[in-house]
Amino acid sequence: MARQPAVYIMASWRNGTLYIGVTSDLMARIVQHRDGAFAGFTKRYAVNRLVWFAMADTMEAAITREKQLKVWKRSWKIELIETDNPTWRDLAEDWGFDPLPSS
Repeated sequence: MARQPAVYIMASWRNGTLYIGVTSDLMARIVQHRDGAFAGFTKRYAVNRLVWFAMADTMEAAITREKQLKVWKRSWKIELIETDNPTWRDLAEDWGFDPLPSS
């Protein structure tokens, strides 16, 4: 996958803790989340499963979408995830990432 702006949602497990982020390199960002490279929230709560993402044409568009999603109600975020990923599987596995242990 080439570098391209994206907004994404990571989860600790199904219906678990959610994190919404933006990046210009989704593959690299997944590695950082899985390696616990970010001290703080995502590392503390093991938020390392990619459950939803959307590519954007520009970084500005990705940031705008990220800001929209961050103020959504949790139920709306869950509905968004489950529309395309009803089982909350780790989408990173589609790109060759190893499966994470079950929680």
